[in-house]
Amino acid sequence: MSIFTHVTLGTRDIPRAKTFYDQVLEPLQFKCLLELEGKACGWGIEAPQFMILYPRNGEPATTGNGMTIGLAAPNRAAVREFHRRALELGGTCEGAPGPRPFAPHAYAAYIRDLDGNKLVASCRKSEEEG
Repeated sequence: MSIFTHVTLGTRDIPRAKTFYDQVLEPLQFKCLLELEGKACGWGIEAPQFMILYPRNGEPATTGNGMTIGLAAPNRAAVREFHRRALELGGTCEGAPGPRPFAPHAYAAYIRDLDGNKLVASCRKSEEEG
């Protein structure tokens, strides 16, 4: 069970960010489950847990130095597809898909979204499992 109810990231352009995340999160089996027109969007599997929004204080969205949002992937192919789509849609690579030392069988890919937020999709299955 996760200790988080949700995570939010600021954006400068919700329609642009929604188009990006609709495609990038699809391999992870996340769907857009919440749209508050002109305010926010949220993705998840059963409930919106990954959110993008305009900052409530009206100031421009900025990224957090040292902050990374980790998203669970169902398998290694989903990690690779997440990374491929992000780059195709204008995101930047922060770490190509591959094994990682942070856990047994860890396989992950890191990207920055169109606003500079850093995300990772990771899977903890062995190569034989997916």
